[in-house]
Amino acid sequence: MTKEERLQLIDTSWELHHKVEVSYLQNMAKKGDEKWLEKQRLLLADMALHLLQTAVKPGELELDKLQDNLHAILTISDSFLPQSELKQATHKIYSSEEKSK
Repeated sequence: MTKEERLQLIDTSWELHHKVEVSYLQNMAKKGDEKWLEKQRLLLADMALHLLQTAVKPGELELDKLQDNLHAILTISDSFLPQSELKQATHKIYSSEEKSK
């Protein structure tokens, strides 16, 4: 993929991000409400777009952003797959960073 193609994909992702974010902000559900999981789905889509942007950005992959993207996605996904213990797995994302300090 060329640099120009990557930048075009990122531009498109920002358009999608805006649409998802508007929908998220319009959803006034609070945790425990009937529409809470729908709001979480929108947040998951938002974070997935951020992961896309991190992955296709020209240049070196920014590992700190990758860690943050994955942490957010796993944390949100835990609501949908609680048996998978994804929230607990997020601790391992930063474990190598902590060991190197």
